[in-house]
Amino acid sequence: MSLVIHVDADACPVKDEVYKVALRHRLPVNIVANSFIRVPQNPLFKFIMVPDGPDVADDWIAERADASSVVITADILLAERCLQNGARVLSPKGRAFTANSIGQQVATRAIMEDLRSTGEQTSGPAPFKPADRSNFLSALEVEIQKVKRGR
Repeated sequence: MSLVIHVDADACPVKDEVYKVALRHRLPVNIVANSFIRVPQNPLFKFIMVPDGPDVADDWIAERADASSVVITADILLAERCLQNGARVLSPKGRAFTANSIGQQVATRAIMEDLRSTGEQTSGPAPFKPADRSNFLSALEVEIQKVKRGR
């Protein structure tokens, strides 16, 4: 079982950090998006361009995510699908999605979606900060070590 990193890449602000960590560990990375994203020329890094459409990139990632995967996404529903397949999942801010927390996160997302559908103004996610980048790097290292140890 070979560890691989899958990145939901369309709006991912930490792709460069993923490349850096992947190079250090010599891990393959799949950058998945429905529009072109430049990826460093390295045999470890593979750009996967999926067709336009709702959830096409999510489907590609979820179908391949397993216990040997670390998935990077801000998408709570994709995180849930990947967790069900045994993958480790991190947000770009370094927050680990877990089996214990995902149910509440999915429920909160549904409530916020319902509020928005009624015209209620809701605040979006907090802006990405330099500390988030640092948190992500630390969290990615932790998750890679856990997968390598089989936990």
